[in-house]
Amino acid sequence: MKKSILAILYALKRAFSLIKVSIGLRLGLIQSIQIMPYKGFGNAHEIFFVGRVLRDRGIGISTIEDSKWRNFVNMYKRFASWEIPGLQIQARFQGEEVTVISDDEGYFEVHLSKADGWKLTHFWNQVELTLLDNPLKDAPLVQVHNPVFIPYEACDFGVISDIDDTIVPTGATRLWEMVKTTFFGNAHTRLPFEGVAEFYQALHRGMDGLDSNPFFYVSSSPWNLYDFLMEFLDAHQIPKGPLMLRDLGLSREQFIAGSHWEHKLRQVEKVFEVEKELPFILIGDSGQHDAEIYLQVIKDYPGRVKAVYIRSVSENREELMQKIANEMLALGVEMLLIHDTNQAFSHARLNSWIR
Repeated sequence: MKKSILAILYALKRAFSLIKVSIGLRLGLIQSIQIMPYKGFGNAHEIFFVGRVLRDRGIGISTIEDSKWRNFVNMYKRFASWEIPGLQIQARFQGEEVTVISDDEGYFEVHLSKADGWKLTHFWNQVELTLLDNPLKDAPLVQVHNPVFIPYEACDFGVISDIDDTIVPTGATRLWEMVKTTFFGNAHTRLPFEGVAEFYQALHRGMDGLDSNPFFYVSSSPWNLYDFLMEFLDAHQIPKGPLMLRDLGLSREQFIAGSHWEHKLRQVEKVFEVEKELPFILIGDSGQHDAEIYLQVIKDYPGRVKAVYIRSVSENREELMQKIANEMLALGVEMLLIHDTNQAFSHARLNSWIR
């Protein structure tokens, strides 16, 4: 019964979206179309990333002086997006190319491969994306470049980190608090936990000081917040890296949002599968099952996790966190439940992972 209702509601939503886009194109409500690529990652032979085709929302860079009203308007634009389905996007890198089509929600997924391997001199490389069939008449060519991380030289380790209540206080366990911080703040007014930027920079540099250890951010935040979160990382000098977020809203498989657990576990294990040569440090918080997810990763990929840092944000779960820490220790991985970033800093230094 539930699946039947979901199928009917999704069909209605899809029909409404197609009508909205069609009317928007005819009436000139859609004046510019943008490709929104999401930073990707790869290995010596493969590259993966996703992106979205949207009506250009005209959201500029925020400043510390922006009013709450301006922040609210920008956030409204992010969530009131117009997705453009059925358009062809060509991805090109080092002579390899693939053409993909945006789906009902405007999303597309790119997988490029090269049998004899990429020729690399940098960790970050640019994949060219071109919109092949712009429905706007006489529109200029829509072309963007998407940064993709590929470890062309040996790295000491990678870091996978949650964002909400791990890097920045959001009140993710308190709905109204989360709504206020999300809709009325911006990348500059929202501040990370004390010491996070310095700690992540130290992990990024490692012992050789070369800024080579990659970061991957896995969050249950919606893709609508991608540009906001990238701006937040940049504004507070937190190492850049691919963000793996999730779709929010009605789809073929879900009414509002899919399982937090399944999303995070799937994305973390995707990173492990692609970056096969890297061990990882995993960072999360005690509020939304990060420890449980990381325990499963340790079981699925023995010997690949160096340590787990869990920020304590829920006193009610500390006993459970200790139980999970004991399970991890039995599997050869130490988990620290931290109340202060300096605790993780000291532990990483003692293990000679950072200077």
